[in-house]
Amino acid sequence: MFENKYGKLLTGLLIAGIVIIVAVLIFFGVQLIQSNTVQTGAEDAFDDFQTMLNTQKENTMTNEQNSELTAPIIGVNDMVVPGGGNTTNNEMEYEGFPMVGTIEIPATDLKSPILKEASRDSIKVAIAVYNDSGPGLNQVGNTVLVGHNYRNGTFFSDNKKLVEGDKIYITDTTRNRVEYTIYRTYITSPEDSSYIDRDTQGRREISLTTCTDDTNSRLIIWATAD
Repeated sequence: MFENKYGKLLTGLLIAGIVIIVAVLIFFGVQLIQSNTVQTGAEDAFDDFQTMLNTQKENTMTNEQNSELTAPIIGVNDMVVPGGGNTTNNEMEYEGFPMVGTIEIPATDLKSPILKEASRDSIKVAIAVYNDSGPGLNQVGNTVLVGHNYRNGTFFSDNKKLVEGDKIYITDTTRNRVEYTIYRTYITSPEDSSYIDRDTQGRREISLTTCTDDTNSRLIIWATAD
């Protein structure tokens, strides 16, 4: 009788152990699938943005060529710029959020859209510009880019691997692709916001911000284009 009870106990523990192992595997499997889906979606949006800019460039060149061929002879006082007039910028969206550019970090294999404004929801799907920070992408001054550290290789998860001298490439809606060089990395408290409003002395700079792996601090990276 004692042996039967002991055997049933072992069987119950074995079943419970199997259930726990299966549940853990399912949990991590779902997390892996979700992270891969997010990363793939971001990279697809990155490529789509580049395609859109290339298409705009080709259309602009074609319109200018057509305008030059069909432009009437006019006097100086009536002069117009070929292809001029009101222009409308195509605005691309990703997951319902307006895009203002893309970011590429070769050292961490990152390719992601840059969304117009950081919010709780927008930074779940891509990198975003910190609210009202700086003059805009690739402009003189400091623009802050926010990204999650999911500790799974997506977005800014691998920023801790970046070192001084590593390159960051930012492409904006005017088709400018600018190379930035990292020159400072440091960890600070979540309350420290000194990296947001800082004097770049006439240089184009970006600041990347994300949480550390333990979520208790912030990892800040400064990079300059000049």
